[in-house]
Amino acid sequence: MKILLINGSPKGQNSNSLKLARSFIAGLCAEKESRGEEAAVEELHVAALKIAPCKGCFSCWKNTPGVCCIRDDMQTVIEKQIGADLIVWSFPLYYFNVPGILKNLIDRQLPVNLPFMSERTDGYGNGSHDTRYDMQNTKHVLISTCGFYTAESNYDSVTRMFDHFLGQGNYTSIFCGQGELFRIKELSARTDEYLETVRTAGQEYAAGKISEESRRKLQTLLYPKEVFEAMADASWGISPATQEKEPDALIFTRQMAALYNKNAHDGKDRVLEMHYTDVGETYQILLGKEGSRVFTDGSLKATTRIETPFEVWASISRGEINGAEALGRQMYTVTGDFSLMIEWDRFFGSGTDAPQKETDAGQSGLKNPSMITMLIPWITFWIAVSIDPGIGAVIALVVSAAVPLIMRGHRFVIWDQLSIAAVAVLSAIAHFTGSGKLCVITGYLIFGLFWLFSCLTKEPLCAAYVKYNYGGDEAHNNPLFMKANYILAACWGVLYVLTAVWTWLLQRVGFGTGTVIINNLMPMAMGVFTAWFEKWYPAWKARGGKK
Repeated sequence: MKILLINGSPKGQNSNSLKLARSFIAGLCAEKESRGEEAAVEELHVAALKIAPCKGCFSCWKNTPGVCCIRDDMQTVIEKQIGADLIVWSFPLYYFNVPGILKNLIDRQLPVNLPFMSERTDGYGNGSHDTRYDMQNTKHVLISTCGFYTAESNYDSVTRMFDHFLGQGNYTSIFCGQGELFRIKELSARTDEYLETVRTAGQEYAAGKISEESRRKLQTLLYPKEVFEAMADASWGISPATQEKEPDALIFTRQMAALYNKNAHDGKDRVLEMHYTDVGETYQILLGKEGSRVFTDGSLKATTRIETPFEVWASISRGEINGAEALGRQMYTVTGDFSLMIEWDRFFGSGTDAPQKETDAGQSGLKNPSMITMLIPWITFWIAVSIDPGIGAVIALVVSAAVPLIMRGHRFVIWDQLSIAAVAVLSAIAHFTGSGKLCVITGYLIFGLFWLFSCLTKEPLCAAYVKYNYGGDEAHNNPLFMKANYILAACWGVLYVLTAVWTWLLQRVGFGTGTVIINNLMPMAMGVFTAWFEKWYPAWKARGGKK
């Protein structure tokens, strides 16, 4: 299959529409390759070609049929069009139509038509000219971006023009609003999602037809109308009131404010104060029920203050630096209400129903690991065997065997497997020896050692379960997350090792009843500590706490 990509953007290789076109072709070629078919792609960048305007002399019809009297690059373009199986027209929307350089190329296609009048067979328009060459099997795809928040109702002039010379219904189109966003690195997470959908559309096109699901996703706004228009207005860097140039840090802050998702408002107004330490500028963003507003006079009382070099925060927004990792390294500090940082993605999300990326667990069809999987065997063992070593051990064995079935919808981690195995072995020993007390104490010790040993690995035990709330394996690059989990894993490990020690000592002095109370109260107290520590530690570090 010969694919000809005609890039009609005056920006050439920097075209936003070209990014979509290349994604589409990449998907198409991947599908062709999977079917064992070849696909050759050639790109023509109109901005780099020499194509003069049509003179309207009709020499290509009457004097030199099929050959234009103007000797430039258009003859090459026509030759490549005739030999193509698929022509992808890539262009931005300029004044509700194609850019002038592309319209010029379209005008110069006159030599491919015959001069004789013919009737249209598609019922569109009145009168036509048959093509000089057999191009009935040539397919066409139109891919374009525009600067409006939506493509809907903005391409009527474009489609009417292509309907005339390609034939109504004889081409496929992908029109996308908010095209300028594809050049902004800070928004690449969202725009990359869209490009992936375009790639999928290319695969489906090669297989026969773009699916309705992909069509729906392609028509989904990158950002809501009010968010996009606020970002677009801020991007010009000119004050709406004075028409004067604004500082880069202020432009950036206005664009960040535009991303505020007012649907996340929980009844409490917040004031985010951004102090850019390297440029000495401070701006405030009021986050309220009706939206966001930027203040430059410092008149509000900040609820959350971020002190950061401007370049650091800009790099974070572009995805060049992980925000949580940067905070852990104290590249910036946060004071005040830290909950805004914890729920940053909720407050500054797109507010669209765009498809979200699945976690590794989601892609496998299973839910993320759950600590319940590890705890069920241990809790059953400690309770049942303490009451009756014989029957309790059997109950613990049955429960351990049933856990893989009960939790079959979740992924298992190494600690789940080790726990089931350890409980099974201890239960068997308790059943055959009748020594329930010693087995329970050994269980506490082994459970504690699991936690402590995990502190010597790259991933503490608790992190194996909660990391999916922090980006999955990406959480390993978050020093705050990892340090907090290493500390908590060590605390839980020490608690259960000590539990084994004091249980053994108390039972030796005949105070066995007291161990039941202590062994239930201490994990509850540690649970309260864990909940407090998870909030306190990140906030303390964010304020510049001791490294």
